[in-house]
Amino acid sequence: MVLWVFGYGSLIWKAGFRYDERLIGFVQDYRRVFYQGSTDHRGTPDFPGRTVTLERVPGDVCWGVAYRVSGEEDEKIALSDPSSTSPSVSGVLVYIASPDKMINVNYLGPASLGEIAKQIIHAEGPSGPNRDYLFHLEDALIELGCEDSHVIELANTVRKILSDLETG
Repeated sequence: MVLWVFGYGSLIWKAGFRYDERLIGFVQDYRRVFYQGSTDHRGTPDFPGRTVTLERVPGDVCWGVAYRVSGEEDEKIALSDPSSTSPSVSGVLVYIASPDKMINVNYLGPASLGEIAKQIIHAEGPSGPNRDYLFHLEDALIELGCEDSHVIELANTVRKILSDLETG
């Protein structure tokens, strides 16, 4: 059996599992948003960080990377943790955080750009500062040749706040 896993966040630069093939691709009718709380990697239960999930928006496109995983053990590991207009691969597994707080207690949901930026600046967890996640994502998307206005605006807002804190 062959499994395809689509990464739109940290999986773009750090798969964390063995894969046979890596393709740049997109998911149609979704956009990347910093609505998922991270209490285990980029934050803590007392001060969660923010990581990305997908939000359905007809007409939008979210770029990322699809990984082909074929070994049984590799599949288990993968499961636990741009000019094209038509997909070259379909039937890809995509993780999307549920906004239902009964199912997903770490879902943070929408907030203003400034509020999200301040939370990202101050959050830090076992995997490091939350801002590193944002900046790695921005760099990874640039490397892929993909522009994501939400990520760019958020990264610029975080940089401005950090600069203001340093000079203020």
